[in-house]
Amino acid sequence: MEVANDTVIKKPKRLTSVVWNHFERVRKADICYAVCVHCNKKLSGSSNSGTTHLRNHLMRCLKRFNYDVSQLLSAKKRKKDNTLTIANISYDEGQRKEDFIKPTIVKYEPDQRKEEVFNLQSSWFDQERSRLDLARMIILHDYPLAMVEHVGFKVFVKNLQPLFDVPNSTVEFSCMEIYDKERQKVHDMLSKLQGRINLSVEMWSSTENSSHVCMTAHYVGDDWKLQKKILNFVTLDSSHTDDMLSEVIIKCLMDWDIESKLFAVTFDDFSTTDDIVPRIKEQVSENKSRLINGQLLDVRSAAHVLNSVVQDAMEALRVVIQKIRGSVQYVKSSQSIQGKFQEMTQQTGINSQKSLVLDFPIQWNSTYVMLETAIEYRDAFCQLPDLDLDLAVSDEEWEWAISITGYLKLFIEIISVFSSNKCPTANIYFPEICHVHIQLIDWCKSPNNFLSSLAAKMKAKFNKYWSKCSLSLAVAAILDPRFKMKLVEYYYSQIYGSTALERIKEVSDGLKELFNTYSICSTLIDQDSALPLGSLPSSSNDGRDRLKGFDKFLHETSQSQSAISDLEKYLDEPVFPRNCDFNILNWWRVHTPRSQHSMLEVGCSIALEVHWLPIHDKL
Repeated sequence: MEVANDTVIKKPKRLTSVVWNHFERVRKADICYAVCVHCNKKLSGSSNSGTTHLRNHLMRCLKRFNYDVSQLLSAKKRKKDNTLTIANISYDEGQRKEDFIKPTIVKYEPDQRKEEVFNLQSSWFDQERSRLDLARMIILHDYPLAMVEHVGFKVFVKNLQPLFDVPNSTVEFSCMEIYDKERQKVHDMLSKLQGRINLSVEMWSSTENSSHVCMTAHYVGDDWKLQKKILNFVTLDSSHTDDMLSEVIIKCLMDWDIESKLFAVTFDDFSTTDDIVPRIKEQVSENKSRLINGQLLDVRSAAHVLNSVVQDAMEALRVVIQKIRGSVQYVKSSQSIQGKFQEMTQQTGINSQKSLVLDFPIQWNSTYVMLETAIEYRDAFCQLPDLDLDLAVSDEEWEWAISITGYLKLFIEIISVFSSNKCPTANIYFPEICHVHIQLIDWCKSPNNFLSSLAAKMKAKFNKYWSKCSLSLAVAAILDPRFKMKLVEYYYSQIYGSTALERIKEVSDGLKELFNTYSICSTLIDQDSALPLGSLPSSSNDGRDRLKGFDKFLHETSQSQSAISDLEKYLDEPVFPRNCDFNILNWWRVHTPRSQHSMLEVGCSIALEVHWLPIHDKL
């Protein structure tokens, strides 16, 4: 309706509500009206009528075209802070710039009314963008797909934006559309990656006894920072075999086209059968020559071997742990018993300030804390009256507990070193794992048969891990400028004794072979990229270059000596001073360009790829 011959009244006072941005206040006779500027509908404009009915009209006014009325938010409470910032949401680059809702700052003045409405900013409504936003929300918060069919959700969306058509049957398609797009982004990024990729394979189990395998790619990005992407999460049949597991891994490599970029595969369980690895090696060798004949391909989790060794110690001390746990429970069962225990503590001269704690049996680190504290109160437990005889701990059992608690303390300290490192590259593991090796050798020499037999069992399990991973760990440590060959020489002399020189030479030869492999690959790639199209060989009608093998032979015989000399140049330089803030990736990033065509760049690529072996998972 149009209002003719009406005059806009002069407002006696300022209309503070932002609703009046959408209405014109007019007077006809003695009655005030609020006329919608979009549809010209007349509503009551009296000051006694308030603004609620005007706000409700705006939510239903279809003549407002495509303006998103959901931008009208009600400020129900005053904020303690003076400024409210609305976070910016990132969308795909292909979206229109006008689709974005720019962040707006709303300042709360002291004299603002609680019921005041704020129009942050209108934006053009886009059905397609809203459809994808809904799918992103479902993915982000793991909402059920059926939520779009709930009556409450439909009412909420209809009141929020009447123009939005809720996609009942296509929400699953929208989720898969987002997944496919994101997957392609990761695929393109991995295909352009210059370095190699380390794949971690983790086995998962659920309460329903279902098995799953998670495969994650670890690599160093262009920004010289560690990156990882989950590639596959696959449910395995309950009767799955090693053949099935190897097929799943190989299929993952082929689906993502990374078999030629694979550097190593890290299994979370160090006892994984050795039949899986040869199948993967065979697949990799078809696409690219294996480094050091595949010796670095098979890596096992350091966390799992440490946990398995600890479990052997916990099982050996199981009866003693149960007695100590029962004794602690008895002391903490009542105030009177705690009072008697305090008296025994004073009589025996114990000055410990620690309180007795119960462990959480499935977490061995909590059992360590319980044992460590109980050992300090050993004499008080022995003097405690009315203690069940079944809970009495003999002197020999206390000695066992003291020794094994010392073992556990070593593993607690090592885990603390791993977990506290902000840049968990593989070079940090070698000294810690070597220290475990040395301690196991020492524990095996214990005169106590119980402790020596336990140490022998632990060492046998550790040796299996060491035989597979020692070369990888040693190479990573050598490429740490703070250690180089000196750290290998230091630890190997303690571990191997008279045969240390032979073991050190094996590591040195392996490093040189690895370096030469990278040198050859790098040179061939540079030659291929620099070769003009018109200079390609054309003497063969079948398009095959029969002398590629000769090119490799020529490079090996004429260039290997200079490559080795560059490696030796790095090893001969003084070690870099050790400090707590050292970051090996930053060091290699800084030192890479010091020789534009130097083979040192090859050494950098080796360092990057060897250093990110994800053997620290699940510590």
